[in-house]
Amino acid sequence: MTSIIPALDDTRPAEGSALQAVLLDMDGTLVDTEGFWWEAEVEIFAELGHELAEEHREVVVGGPMTRSASYLIQATGADITLPDLSTLLNARFEELVDRGVPLMPGADRLLAELAAHNIPAALVSASHRRIIDRVLKSVGPDHFALTVAGDEVVRTKPHPDPYLLAAAGLGADPARCAVVEDTATGVAAAEAAGCRVVAVPSVVPIEPAEGRVVVPSLEDVTLPFLQRLVAGVR
Repeated sequence: MTSIIPALDDTRPAEGSALQAVLLDMDGTLVDTEGFWWEAEVEIFAELGHELAEEHREVVVGGPMTRSASYLIQATGADITLPDLSTLLNARFEELVDRGVPLMPGADRLLAELAAHNIPAALVSASHRRIIDRVLKSVGPDHFALTVAGDEVVRTKPHPDPYLLAAAGLGADPARCAVVEDTATGVAAAEAAGCRVVAVPSVVPIEPAEGRVVVPSLEDVTLPFLQRLVAGVR
């Protein structure tokens, strides 16, 4: 059988800059669920008598539940508390996830490539643990050495805490970790932690910057690509 795992090329970084771990966001990066969150938000607010505009979506994408829900309550004037809205949104999202979670193009290949070359991977998400565990049923928990949920840190994205926790849990130097993210919020968290970043924008565009590369799809992300990123090789 032909392997889907590409061989490594000859571009190998110096030992002091070698890739130690890959830290991956979940929603919109590995799995195509950003649309699920928006669908849940639109449905819940419609039931509350409010219509969400597309401009709201650009604000809430990639954000932690507390920030997104608080913003939507304030923007619409909906008569609901933050705890009640969070409960409704999580429950509706779980209903959607339980119908099946599609992987983003290239996700399965990338995870297989990392495993084949013994590069530890961590899943780092602003979603709550109960959501992550549901999604992992589709993705496969064995792909990850550890997972970090948004409700397991005092400060979630855009703060660096989740990525610092993941790097520490893997015994890796954040500067030698490659992060794959799809939103500006996640990119900010990873860069604040001192990681190198691959941005694969899902809803809102992200500009390239020092230590950051923007690509259109996970299909463009390979292990040699990540090695060169951490080594500072373009």
